[in-house]
Amino acid sequence: MWCYRGGSISTEPRINDRIRVPEVRLVGPSGEQVGIVPLAKALELAQEYDLDLVEVAASARPPVCKLMDYGKFKYESAMKAREARKNQAHTVIKEMKLRPKIDPHDYDTKKGHVVRFLKQGDKVKITIMFRGREQSRPELGYRLLQRLASDVEDLGFIESNPKQDGRNMIMVLGPHKKKTEAMAEAREAQAARKAERQGVAHTEGEAPSEDAAVEVDDTTEVASAEATEAAAEEAPADEANAEA
Repeated sequence: MWCYRGGSISTEPRINDRIRVPEVRLVGPSGEQVGIVPLAKALELAQEYDLDLVEVAASARPPVCKLMDYGKFKYESAMKAREARKNQAHTVIKEMKLRPKIDPHDYDTKKGHVVRFLKQGDKVKITIMFRGREQSRPELGYRLLQRLASDVEDLGFIESNPKQDGRNMIMVLGPHKKKTEAMAEAREAQAARKAERQGVAHTEGEAPSEDAAVEVDDTTEVASAEATEAAAEEAPADEANAEA
């Protein structure tokens, strides 16, 4: 009776002694085609080059294997995958809720959040919430949504027109700027700020320049000269007093 014991299926390629075929199509360290060779010969070449024999195309007949540093290959692959995830843009929909009779100050605050979201390349779902008798005045919410869309038209556009949804009215704004572009600009701005901070710190920590040192030396010499002249003037007076 067949029994499945579970466990994860390995997705890593077979290497060295894990390869169980009589012969392989071998690719050299620099990508050169060696040809079809017995597995023992391929393993011998791997030891000679101090590399690993890695099965890169198991479904081929015979399987294709390459001589490479498998540890270095795994590290570089992980770094590439990490970089790809960092640059990957995820579609995010932010939500902002307003009331039909919103206070001007609150409106400016809410609009500021919408501007920030659009600059980040995110979509924004605007929800107008009606309460009580406000439900009989849907035009108030519609005008408010149109006003907001007009105020941020340089950053976003109306992706979904205002529509009634129960007690609420909903509109979706989409950014003109793509998420990837916004992320790239944010990274550039962060790098510029970091460079500026490092430049300021370097300037504050600089030692006095050579010109400043020369100025100090000149001041010292002038002071010494003045002291010498004063001493010379006092000397005759002292001699006259002594004679008297």
